[in-house]
Amino acid sequence: MTGGNQAISTNAAVFRHADREISRHGSDWLFTVCALMGLATLIFWSLSLTKSSSSSHHKRLFHHLVAGATFVSCIAYFTMGSNLGQVPIVAEWPRGGRSPVAQGVFSREIFYVRYIDWFVTMPLLLTGLFLTARPRLPLSTILSTVLANWVMVVCFLVGSLIQTRYKWGYFTFATAALLFVLWQMVWDARRHAAVLGGPVYRTYLTASALLVVPWLLYPVAWGLSEGGNVIHPDSEAIFYGILDLVSKIVFGAVLLYGHRKVGPAVNPFMATDHVDKEQSKATQSTGQLMTEHHAENGQAAGGDVANISSSQESAQGSSEIRVSPSAAAAAAAIPGAHTQLQQPQAKQQPA
Repeated sequence: MTGGNQAISTNAAVFRHADREISRHGSDWLFTVCALMGLATLIFWSLSLTKSSSSSHHKRLFHHLVAGATFVSCIAYFTMGSNLGQVPIVAEWPRGGRSPVAQGVFSREIFYVRYIDWFVTMPLLLTGLFLTARPRLPLSTILSTVLANWVMVVCFLVGSLIQTRYKWGYFTFATAALLFVLWQMVWDARRHAAVLGGPVYRTYLTASALLVVPWLLYPVAWGLSEGGNVIHPDSEAIFYGILDLVSKIVFGAVLLYGHRKVGPAVNPFMATDHVDKEQSKATQSTGQLMTEHHAENGQAAGGDVANISSSQESAQGSSEIRVSPSAAAAAAAIPGAHTQLQQPQAKQQPA
């Protein structure tokens, strides 16, 4: 067969493949999601460039967070569409495949690259959502939620690579961590966003719903695919792909649209850079005033110095001893008196 998507046949000899893996249709779908993620990345990044420097860094921060998430997902879906970034794992429950089951051994394709994608992108999405509720939301809440999210991803990854029923223990740990993350979004962070009210609260509610609903379905998708081997890898690709499109592209678009109406007057977090610039302007103005003040004082001091110099010259002139002729004649009769009378005059000559 020539033409079309040849990724599966081209990469067939690159890695060891499973009995149950994606077909060409599944690869086409994964490449479609890859293209959508790439297009969303370009749009989000282009929108960040339309922000003037006076809009401050906080506006571009949200664009960069969602653009970074979609870009990483674009790479991950390109890898999965190429049928790479996967490993065959013996399924706990064999459910059909390309080849007959040999001695009870039956493998299913597990895309570990998906969990690398989640490990990087989910914290970016959480950060973008939680910064909407800043500064009311404590930093400790953000850090603890991101940590729990990492625990969830790692446990899902480890569970998918285990061949025995002990994988469900890791599934339980991952689900518990996910519930903690969802609790922080639905309860704790939402309360802090409600205090800010107005467009901040509305933006948070809409954006958080676009994370909570898809993320609640991730354990379902895992149980039907990597966990229970119930659905075909093509169906798995469609299931996960729809969830990722909603939780990244749609979420990012709603978050950025909502922040168009959120400014420094609404959310104090947005005022950080604005305040810094105002303080910088105030500092410059204060510096100019102080410079002008010092210059005026310098001119006044210069005038005072001139007056003092004139006064000193006048004092020196008035301090000269005037000797009348009669006094000089009388002093001549006294030995040494002439020398004493001449000394003050000698001192005044240099002046």
